[in-house]
Amino acid sequence: PYFASGLIDVALATLVGTRVFGVPFRGSPALFLALTVIFILGALSLGILISIRAKSQILASQIAMVVTFLPAFLLSGFVFDIGNMPGWLQVITHAVPASYFVTILKGVFLKGTGIHEMAFEAVFLGLFGAIVTAAALRSFRKRLE
Repeated sequence: PYFASGLIDVALATLVGTRVFGVPFRGSPALFLALTVIFILGALSLGILISIRAKSQILASQIAMVVTFLPAFLLSGFVFDIGNMPGWLQVITHAVPASYFVTILKGVFLKGTGIHEMAFEAVFLGLFGAIVTAAALRSFRKRLE
């Protein structure tokens, strides 16, 4: 359900951006969808990992807010340009998966760049998703035993 919800959110944001605000979509819809799916799967895997490791629902909610939402909102380049941040903070942004997704959004959506230009970001998101999924599966197996 959360995966479908994420895809619906992206579709709505894309429709509002293009239809209401007139932002041109210059890239490949298939590439945009594929990279969005990779990002959503990684984010969902991180949420599952947090849920498995947390002792209570309220703790999981608080950890998720601190680990995902705040860095994604403040350090991804979505609200504040990474180039205008202090150097030490720019280094931290490289560990935030949302910053790679924002780069993909700007590239594919606004500039029409292809997979060759977005390869590093796509590989990072894929590796992040694979690592977090593996960690979640491993933690889940331990909890069952």
